[in-house]
Amino acid sequence: MNYDKNAILNELKTILSIPSPTGYTNSVMQYLKGELTKLNIPYKTTNKGALVISFSGANNDYQRTFTSHIDTLGAMVKGIKANGALSFVPVGGYMMSTLEGENCTIKTLDDASYSGTIQTTKPSVHISGDDARNLKRTPENMEVILDEKVFSKSDVEALGIDVGDYICIDTRTTITEKEFIKSRYLDDKASASVLMYVIKYLHENNLKLPYTTNFYISNYEEVGHGSSAALPENTKEFIAVDMGAPGCEQNSSEYTVCICAKDSSGPYDYDLRKKLVNTCKENNIPYKIDIYPHYGSDASAALSAGWDVRAALIGPGVFASHAYERTHVDALLATVDLIIKYIAEK
Repeated sequence: MNYDKNAILNELKTILSIPSPTGYTNSVMQYLKGELTKLNIPYKTTNKGALVISFSGANNDYQRTFTSHIDTLGAMVKGIKANGALSFVPVGGYMMSTLEGENCTIKTLDDASYSGTIQTTKPSVHISGDDARNLKRTPENMEVILDEKVFSKSDVEALGIDVGDYICIDTRTTITEKEFIKSRYLDDKASASVLMYVIKYLHENNLKLPYTTNFYISNYEEVGHGSSAALPENTKEFIAVDMGAPGCEQNSSEYTVCICAKDSSGPYDYDLRKKLVNTCKENNIPYKIDIYPHYGSDASAALSAGWDVRAALIGPGVFASHAYERTHVDALLATVDLIIKYIAEK
């Protein structure tokens, strides 16, 4: 595979460093637009804020569209407590226990930023003993402690913090010497970095495509309606590039591209899946097929919205999804290879 893994990793590190919980994606979208503009790659922006990049192919009536999402999980201020702590609600499907002790940043409507830490309401075993250990980790039992000298609700309000402000949880991004990537929000920024690399690769190599091929960067996937609207009109194949989910009794791997046969929305298109698998086989691309019982994708959203497309789901295997996640550069390279090989085929 003659691909620049450092370019992929640098792209990934950059977008991971830009907070983008669902509904707060303007900054990361501006970054992506800037990258495309520097290379003179044209794009369109949907009314909802998604990006669409298109490459003309020999057949414009039958189009392929690949999508990944740039929005992530996050949280939002629900209330300001009398003691100056913040109650909050999650944005997207966290396991709340994974947030305990995490550093975070509160973003106000006035563009101010304040750091804090997410704790339970009984954070010390020296004070609460087994009550601290056994407290159920739910939003109602957790709060944000601000790194500010605040002692009352009015102290917090004076900072400009209000209900509805976004809470961005630190990613703790690390890339090891053996090329493991550990971070929050590899779902789905790992795939977004893959698509950005593919876009630049197609542009720089001027590949001849049998079908017009589009790339749709969505910004509302984590709440279920990312790619439900504004797909390129002639899309016939719609392929979500999102994480595979290795884990207990799963077939997925952190070292391969994963191809989903079925998730919570039902089976993906059989013939399209077969074509993707055959592309892997013919090009010696490491892959795994799997089923995800508690998963939905932008392809699911498009089908639910009534788009008449054949849908598939592929992506790098990401361990510990919706927690502190991990993958390996091999999975990113395998996903890049599958996409580039597939779009060159009839």
